[in-house]
Amino acid sequence: MELSTTVATLEHYINGAWVPGDGGRIGSTAAADQSSILAEGTAASTGQVAAAFDAARTAQKSWAATPMAARGAILAKAAGYLTEHAEDFGAELAAEEGKTRAEGIGEVLRAAQILTYYSSESERAAGTVFQSPRAGEQILVTHKPLGVIGVITPFNFPIGIPAWKIAPALVFGNTVVFKPASLVPLLAMRLVQALEHGGLPAGVLNLVIGPGALGDAFIANEQLDGLTFTGSTGVGRKLCAAGAARGIPVQAEMGGKNASVVLADADLDLASEQVLFGAFRSTGQKCTATSRLILDESIADEFLAKLTGRLAQWVTGDPLDPSVHMGPLVDAKAATSAAQGIERSLEQGATLNYRGQAPDTGSFLAPTILELPDGEAGRANCAWQEEFFAPILAVRRVNGWQEAFEAAEDSEFGLSLALFTSNLALALEAQQTLDVGILHVNSESAGADPHVPFGGAKASGYGPKEQGAAAREFYTHTTTTYLRG
Repeated sequence: MELSTTVATLEHYINGAWVPGDGGRIGSTAAADQSSILAEGTAASTGQVAAAFDAARTAQKSWAATPMAARGAILAKAAGYLTEHAEDFGAELAAEEGKTRAEGIGEVLRAAQILTYYSSESERAAGTVFQSPRAGEQILVTHKPLGVIGVITPFNFPIGIPAWKIAPALVFGNTVVFKPASLVPLLAMRLVQALEHGGLPAGVLNLVIGPGALGDAFIANEQLDGLTFTGSTGVGRKLCAAGAARGIPVQAEMGGKNASVVLADADLDLASEQVLFGAFRSTGQKCTATSRLILDESIADEFLAKLTGRLAQWVTGDPLDPSVHMGPLVDAKAATSAAQGIERSLEQGATLNYRGQAPDTGSFLAPTILELPDGEAGRANCAWQEEFFAPILAVRRVNGWQEAFEAAEDSEFGLSLALFTSNLALALEAQQTLDVGILHVNSESAGADPHVPFGGAKASGYGPKEQGAAAREFYTHTTTTYLRG
């Protein structure tokens, strides 16, 4: 299958209708070749954002009154639509965002899996019954939708992350106004089209596409009852502060500077494979990607030889080419920023352990391993502290598991961590003491299943976790009923 050469039209979905924007020109270009236009149109205006919120408010009461099983059936039908079109949509995703075709198809299928998971929510427990200290009475705790939810999503999972926010919001009876990252609007439209195909009533889901400044119109809108956001820590904290000032709950999944820890007793063949996947799949553009590598000194040289040997077979190039392992960064600006980060790290004392091959164009960056100096110089190096969001791995050597755990904790972030060891006691020690939202033992740091909580500690997260049963904590509030006959 070849990607269509037809330029798609970018439109907004407001109150059940696809409409052009009232703002300036916008477009979506191929990550590997930014002269190739994939989609174009006009941005939404702040007035259209307001109209989207008005439509969501009007639709919310009747949507909440719709039986949850009926709401779930719409999600299930949308999931089938995504599965049917996974090849085409996955290719579009790869072209637009830069991950490989296989990863793009996998993400579309994961979005379908998420919709399927939440489509069965009506078959799960709806609340809790408590014993009353008074005769003839029961205490019931039930869940009600928040109301109108704002959804703001990043570029790196242009259909997966929107699905895991929008699906629970809808199934729990909320209506949604959705703003995707402006770099990846095409896959946002595909998700909305799938839900429209599923039979979603007008106003229940609204899509507005435009620059990041549109997010200010979300948090300022009087109809907003809750906001869920994934993106940078700086923007996330700004939105959290604005939500707190208004008394509106905000859920924010923010930055990560995730470590993989390889101890002396680890299976080095397994660990080198999994670190490779965690650091360099999706071009390192995952909030859960491995960007710090902590190696016990006794196995460091052997491990790095295995890792670089694997990387020597790693092909970087056109993401639509099935022989390619890693595509470009999302755009030339991201690639330039990451390359500048490498140079700053080298100026601060890092040494270049490995640099692979990549096409010599603006959006590509070769997989890179930087070895940091010992002591404070290594801790202070920008490659250890800053989230580059690129295929760059910073390495520090330690002596023993205590130093390894201290190095792992040496970050303001606490999203994901991968530990490689054959010692069950150390795995349990990590589980009990390391302050992260997600811990992988003998598997890569990246990855999130839809039926379990997802989110970070420290500066990586704010508010309730996402996915699984945890999603209900954000998208609903409880009513405690004292029931006596």
